[in-house]
Amino acid sequence: MRKTPKIAEPALEITPPPLTRTFRIDELKDGEQRSIEVNAGERSRIISLLDLVALDRLHFVFRVQRRGQGHLALHGTLTAAATQTCVVSLEPVASTLDVPVEIEFWPERLVADRAETINAAASHSTLDWPEPIVDNKIDLGPVIYETLATALDPYPKREGVSFEWSGEPAEAANLPKVNPFAALKHLK
Repeated sequence: MRKTPKIAEPALEITPPPLTRTFRIDELKDGEQRSIEVNAGERSRIISLLDLVALDRLHFVFRVQRRGQGHLALHGTLTAAATQTCVVSLEPVASTLDVPVEIEFWPERLVADRAETINAAASHSTLDWPEPIVDNKIDLGPVIYETLATALDPYPKREGVSFEWSGEPAEAANLPKVNPFAALKHLK
């Protein structure tokens, strides 16, 4: 009997998240305020991923409320001091963020059950998807990172700076001006 050589499968590269903050849900008291201060090393990874000039502060304050069926509701505020690059002048643009955060965490099996009924959820315009509680733990690192990433201005611009086109491109300057309707007339 001839053996078939095994073909090595390509190794999957798993990139660790830029930020993790794991809490056991049995250690979170209902209504207790907690805070997370993101350290300089973590901010440095986030700066690189989000192509920022600087991220001087990243802080998250939150409260957890217990709901029925093992659900947790998290209410918090993310504050940050970020510096981005102006899309017009390429100069630094400093901004401060103060973003409210509301998210639910559900037991992993309930999230999976909901995924099975995704069509029903979509038909009811349900936009918010719960995060899973895995092994009795929640990770707020991705919540902080994703909230920051979506709160940043996608096109930061320094105040008073504008982009003004200075003339026509060289090729266009040498071409005769054509009326678009005249060009259509030639197609007939």
